[in-house]
Amino acid sequence: MKMIAILALVCAAGLVSGAEVLKEKILPKPDLKSGKPLMACFSLRRSSRSFSSKALPDQIIGEVLFAADGVTRSNGRKTVPTARDMRNQSVYVFMAEGVYLYNGKKHALTPVLKGDYRKHCGTQAFHAKVPMVLVFVSEMTAVGNTPELQALYAGNHSGSASQNVYLYAASKGLSTVVCGLLDRKKIKNILKLGKTQQVIFSQPVGYPGK
Repeated sequence: MKMIAILALVCAAGLVSGAEVLKEKILPKPDLKSGKPLMACFSLRRSSRSFSSKALPDQIIGEVLFAADGVTRSNGRKTVPTARDMRNQSVYVFMAEGVYLYNGKKHALTPVLKGDYRKHCGTQAFHAKVPMVLVFVSEMTAVGNTPELQALYAGNHSGSASQNVYLYAASKGLSTVVCGLLDRKKIKNILKLGKTQQVIFSQPVGYPGK
């Protein structure tokens, strides 16, 4: 695992008091034979802002995260590409009981912060009730030596991850949408991110609303 990924996990492990009451969640292995054919998912992929508050099972939570940032090879390479293989993106998971950091190597949720902070992940009312919101965070200095290049790579990495989640959602009949309107400063303070870490956007995932 690259040094940046190690630092992200270390920082998350000791963010705030209270995180220790949340337990690490080892997620079920993804079912690599499940879901609709890829070509069908392309035609079914869409943004939806209608969500049910119904909880997602751990199997689906794990497969969503595997799509977004899963490790697929023994050398640590992932389901999404990153420039120069720097793996500078972290995926935080906001749920009713608290906030977690996805550990792709262990396919587990590492506790970060106890409490419900979903409402801060976007400006629309559904953020407060959707069962899971992914927040993509980039270590901006890891790739690119100019702000323009850093922004380009960060957007590319998050875009690749979010499209994987879109296709998984299409395969499983879930709702999802990428949300760029969020209080990034608030989220950064909640997560106690470093100066060079930037919140890119959020992506709620859940069952369709009625």
